[in-house]
Amino acid sequence: MPTPPVVTVVQSPACHFCHDAEQALADLAREVPLSIRLVDVGTDEGRALVAEHRPAMNPLVLLDGDFFSSGRLPRRKLAKALAARTATTAVGA
Repeated sequence: MPTPPVVTVVQSPACHFCHDAEQALADLAREVPLSIRLVDVGTDEGRALVAEHRPAMNPLVLLDGDFFSSGRLPRRKLAKALAARTATTAVGA
């Protein structure tokens, strides 16, 4: 059984795009296998990820450790990326 994709959200307090991304991912996780990691921008890990990826806005969203987006979460783009990852994983199984 393949491991579910990991979506990491580096978020800041009082960020409406961050709250929106968290809710959208929670909804999506009810439909597809997905591991969601929420990281506060003020933690050592959060600061390191921001320094590495230099997002223009919050939240910074990573898919399996790679930059995916910053700012408002592009839901359709994420759904396509997850579908492609699932198809690739299924072919490799």
